[in-house]
Amino acid sequence: MKVKMLSRNPDNYVRETKLDLQRVPRNYDPTLHPFEVPREYVRALNATKLERVFAKPFLASLDGHRDGVNCLAKHPKSLATVLSGACDGEVRIWNLTKRKCIRTIQAHEGFVRGICTRFCGTSFFTVGDDKTVKQWKMDGPGCGEEEEPLHTILGKTVYTGIDHHWKDPAFATCGQQVDIWDEQRTNPICSMTWGYDSISSVKFNPIETFLLGSCASDRNIVLYDMRQATPLKKVILDMRTNTICWNPMEAFIFTAANEDYNLYTFDMRALDTPLMVHMDHVSAVLDVDYSPTGKEFVSASFDKSIRIFPIDRSRSREVYHTKRMQHVICVKWTSDSKYIMCGSDEMNIRLWKANASEKLGVLTSREKAAKDYNQKLKEKFQYHPHIKRIARHRHLPKSIYSQIQEQRIMKEARRRKELNRRKHSKPGSVPIVSEKKKHVVAVVK
Repeated sequence: MKVKMLSRNPDNYVRETKLDLQRVPRNYDPTLHPFEVPREYVRALNATKLERVFAKPFLASLDGHRDGVNCLAKHPKSLATVLSGACDGEVRIWNLTKRKCIRTIQAHEGFVRGICTRFCGTSFFTVGDDKTVKQWKMDGPGCGEEEEPLHTILGKTVYTGIDHHWKDPAFATCGQQVDIWDEQRTNPICSMTWGYDSISSVKFNPIETFLLGSCASDRNIVLYDMRQATPLKKVILDMRTNTICWNPMEAFIFTAANEDYNLYTFDMRALDTPLMVHMDHVSAVLDVDYSPTGKEFVSASFDKSIRIFPIDRSRSREVYHTKRMQHVICVKWTSDSKYIMCGSDEMNIRLWKANASEKLGVLTSREKAAKDYNQKLKEKFQYHPHIKRIARHRHLPKSIYSQIQEQRIMKEARRRKELNRRKHSKPGSVPIVSEKKKHVVAVVK
């Protein structure tokens, strides 16, 4: 004789408090849910539309400079502290939470060419057109004290860039050559050069801290090793590179911002071919900075816009612009990976959200679950034509839009000319060159 009993566990359906949600049993048998995929598609479509509705990336504008903002620096220990240098020699320290300037320093005569913070955050360094390197305290002077630098180094030539070592009390400057300095000395430890043109930017590797890279006006990107005090190798591109930035998560990867409107991501172990060519800007790219995750980077361009690129895609996922923003000279991604700062030559520093539709503030558990669910739905249906079109659409200024159309025509004309030349030439005499290899002239070791 068989006896069947009904057994119910109250924990499965009884609320602990009256504020809890009612627990509803659910049967996951697929035969009972015949329209699951169409229902998920509609949810993904609505989530994509709502993402564009709530895309309001602009947060604040920090005004106070009396000339164009030429360089930015992040505080290594404080998320709220940002330093900026202007073309009139003025350095300002900002508090992002209050959105106010907390300190102003007249640091140099002429442009502030570069600014960097010490790895411990107690001081920062600036270089300018007056051929000096100055070290300043991060905290302001005490009551009755004057605003004076801790140290001043008078050089023989104009310094165009500076970067501090990530672990040691050393920093590098560039101008006619790359100089490595000890903080306690007034003469460089070593000087390295390869070529005779001026060097515009120098950057230390955040992982392999003895490596550094520089870019010069003769179209070179040169890599150096501090331990040997010699250049390692250099790659020559079609046009000049303005600056480079190392990936903070992958030691050998760096991205170069070039004058030919593109960005090039290289692996320093194989410089003959870039890993990726990032194309979307319609004017010279002036600055680039990685997010702390190493998955994306942001670029600033002369075309009055900034763009966010995934490292493994050639097209940008986001473009930011305003009517008042002019040529963007410098850009930084904050250390918490949530915000982007850019400085432009109409004297403003702008603060943007890294994710345009992200809700700021504390999220409840239900909001987090809904956000994750919608994100997975968008990933699942991202290649559907209707969803792809909505997710990809961005409003562009008329100037950028017309330049994109013009460059598309020029690119098609070059492609057609190459095809005709290959068709009417001896087979094999006009080789097919990939887009990645077109822009690399040579690699010298």
